[in-house]
Amino acid sequence: MTYRQDLWDPSNERQWVNAVAKSELPPLVISVAITGGVHGKESNPNLPETAEEQAQHAYDCYNAGATYIHLHARVPDAPWNVSTDAEVYRNMNRMVRQRCPGIIINNTCGGGLGADLSQALAALDANPECASLDIGPLATRFTVKKRPEAGRMEDEAFEAIAPFGYAQTEAYARAMLDKGVRPEVEVWHPGNWSLVQNLIDKQLIKPPYLTQLVFGFQSGCYPTPKQIINLAETAPKPSSLCLLGIGPWQTSVMTMGILMGMNVRTGMEDNLYLGKGQPVQSNAQLVEKVVRLARELGREIATPEQAREMLGFSATPSTYD
Repeated sequence: MTYRQDLWDPSNERQWVNAVAKSELPPLVISVAITGGVHGKESNPNLPETAEEQAQHAYDCYNAGATYIHLHARVPDAPWNVSTDAEVYRNMNRMVRQRCPGIIINNTCGGGLGADLSQALAALDANPECASLDIGPLATRFTVKKRPEAGRMEDEAFEAIAPFGYAQTEAYARAMLDKGVRPEVEVWHPGNWSLVQNLIDKQLIKPPYLTQLVFGFQSGCYPTPKQIINLAETAPKPSSLCLLGIGPWQTSVMTMGILMGMNVRTGMEDNLYLGKGQPVQSNAQLVEKVVRLARELGREIATPEQAREMLGFSATPSTYD
């Protein structure tokens, strides 16, 4: 059975009870964020950086069961840096599409450290099917490991507040609406719903609301069952919900998402370890882990065609000729 994912409501107990009893929870859409915009091979040498590496990881994840991919392009001759060049994104999207015919392509609009608004939005000109729209603001503090070829001779401390307030989220949503790119709103804690509702009220985002719930990130929700249930139940309706867990909480958060009938995201942007003390060897290894969990918990894995129908995307994938 195929569901429109926005018709699945995690807060509807009768719906969940009946679906589990009949083994009819919605097929699981697996999203994978293969790279990210901060850490690189200095954190895990298996992390893909170049367009070729990212396309190969995307292909391996697609074969393993991923049907939705989140991409951060890197500067071709300096892959430790995030690119804000639309042509670099388009080239990477083209390479991914050639290898993964049905996968849903999502380009980041995070822009990387220090990017301004125009730089962050450049990826929209690469014709992605959707793009990330961070809801904030967010406070972050972390250490970037040394990388001599990048001129970083020692580990460096970094701290900032990402200014994803009302004006900036409106600007992002309006740019996506103008270019026909579907926004995926990234929600970090319950206070973010007021900013999301502002976008809904201004008709800058349209239902069903493609929404990613992030757990375990600094200044966001604790990655606990209580917080997961609360954030899922308070989401605006109709929404299509995907759960994301950071680092050591990735597996437990994804397990909750699988059990509750929602979708999940994995990948080396969010987590560099397969298990305690086990650096992950590839993004596909993380996707394979999700597939094993899902099958044990009674969820089928969505095909590319099912994923597009469930999430409300066109049955015809984007092209990059």
